[in-house]
Amino acid sequence: MMKAALENYQARMRRVLDHIDRHLDGDLDLETVSRVAAFSKFHFHRQFTATFGLSLHRYVQLARMKRASHRLAADDAQSVTDIAMDAGYDAPDAFARAFRRRFGQSPSSFRKAPDWVPWLSALGPLDNARSKIMQIIYSEEDVIVRDMPPTPVAIMEHRGDPATLGVTIERFIAWRKAAGLSPETSATFNIFRSERRPANPADYSMDLCVGTDRPIAADDEEMKAGVIPGGRCAVLRVAQNTNNLEPAALYLYRDWLPASGEEARDFPIYCRRHLSLFPDVPVHDVVVELFLPLT
Repeated sequence: MMKAALENYQARMRRVLDHIDRHLDGDLDLETVSRVAAFSKFHFHRQFTATFGLSLHRYVQLARMKRASHRLAADDAQSVTDIAMDAGYDAPDAFARAFRRRFGQSPSSFRKAPDWVPWLSALGPLDNARSKIMQIIYSEEDVIVRDMPPTPVAIMEHRGDPATLGVTIERFIAWRKAAGLSPETSATFNIFRSERRPANPADYSMDLCVGTDRPIAADDEEMKAGVIPGGRCAVLRVAQNTNNLEPAALYLYRDWLPASGEEARDFPIYCRRHLSLFPDVPVHDVVVELFLPLT
């Protein structure tokens, strides 16, 4: 009985986060959001803070700032004033002060050369909040075994502390923009060569890949050519909390693989990201396919 009540409570809180994701331009005051969860507005702010570790107001601020920073980095056509208004600020100077306080850079400086290390640190509470409640329950019906063709890719290797991954992502985005390989026309893959949080951060290892058979120049210091091998894969579609694929990978390894009778092939688990390399679209619009190679 208590388990069912807890699951219902968590579902209502997940509904709240989904609503915030979808309505960052709208009214997200306490009364409005508490109605979405069907909680009393007199207690909801305490319930939200107790569940997620930060207040509703701060959560919404961080979510809007995250979207604003994505737009600054990815869309040169949108003015800082428009981005400030979309983030809920009445004037660009107030937005600039808040942005600098949060990320250590002015919006214009961030647009020219984003410093992703303090950015990741500043948005840590937002990611931590989501991970507390956005646990998706998978079942064997969610997994499809598919034969995948070999996929030629250009590879940028990230080796070392995951805290600096944002810097590698920015270099990767810059390279593919210069090469004219947009996420809409050239698939984006991540190959996970280590645990998400290894005991020694220096052991973290991941490849960022863009699907292309275009030759890579011999003097290109950023990218190298490679191939994601073809073969049978267990494929699990992830449509929520796509920045943290660990729960999905854990399900494949711990639950699905032993029960299926299949054997894992000697190639790392990898994913394909749909719609956007960098999450500059709403969270609910991003879809990831996770591939576990099989013999």
